Amino acid sequence: MKLSRRKFLRLAAGAVAFPSLPRFASVLDYPTRPVHLIAGFPPGGIVDMMARMVSQALSERLGQRFVVENRTGAGGTIAAEYVARAKPDGYTLLLTNAADAWNTAIYDNLNFDYLRDITPVTGIERAGGVMEVNLSVPVNSVTEFIAYAKANPGKINMASAGPGSGPHIYGELFKSMAGVNLVTVHYRGGGPALPDLIGGRVQVMFDPIASSIGYLRAGKLRPLGVTSATRVAVLPDVPTIGEFVCWLARWHGGQRRRLRTDWRHHRRDYRRPHRWLVATSARHCNRWRHDRCDHQRLHRRGHLAASATG
Repeated sequence: MKLSRRKFLRLAAGAVAFPSLPRFASVLDYPTRPVHLIAGFPPGGIVDMMARMVSQALSERLGQRFVVENRTGAGGTIAAEYVARAKPDGYTLLLTNAADAWNTAIYDNLNFDYLRDITPVTGIERAGGVMEVNLSVPVNSVTEFIAYAKANPGKINMASAGPGSGPHIYGELFKSMAGVNLVTVHYRGGGPALPDLIGGRVQVMFDPIASSIGYLRAGKLRPLGVTSATRVAVLPDVPTIGEFVCWLARWHGGQRRRLRTDWRHHRRDYRRPHRWLVATSARHCNRWRHDRCDHQRLHRRGHLAASATG
């Protein structure tokens, strides 16, 4: 399936989404039964973490249970296909992330069309990433790490949250542009990878800040740089990787500008769900996201605000 650059970039913002719904879907009493929120990665990682925060908030606001269901594997495509094939009644939601965008380019044999079969509801957050190493690695900066990696080609293991995941893509980009030979070790999500990083079975990982912030604050991992275009408030003393490697600053800055584009408006009318069903979910997600206590909770974990699609 060919995907234009414009459409590809518009998909890369985290969002809650569900299968495209017919216009006759009833929304007057939605939801009247439990809703399943599907996460494409296992417990312990950023996707599962956000899914549980969103489900709790929506359960409290809408008076119905929102149940998180982890369907892991293939960089989140198993979860996305499950939602795409679910009954289009609004009771099966998907917590998406950037991997759902670039998976359309990585996998040639997807059995669904992300643009056609998944309808966006609202943006939730943008998660900044951090390059972190095991404490035994004798480096304290990105520059020192590159020099160390070049002196030890093929001897440093880099953890990945799975093929096509954010940690995988960022790591491969870093390897390519920095000219270093790191051995990629795939896990079924960031949650299972972190214990091995702390234990020294792998030496480096690019991980969402929210997943690692507890370990970083406890001194169990050493941060070298953040992947965002600017420094983040929760790690004020950690420089951006772009301060050491100028190509990443240019690449990430360009992506960041493009990711602001709202991609809801580029769906055809006949594929959209009933507008009131989208509005109900979006309204409550946005209220939760802007609630002062929940906003501060997200901020403390390193999350960045996302623009709403609804």
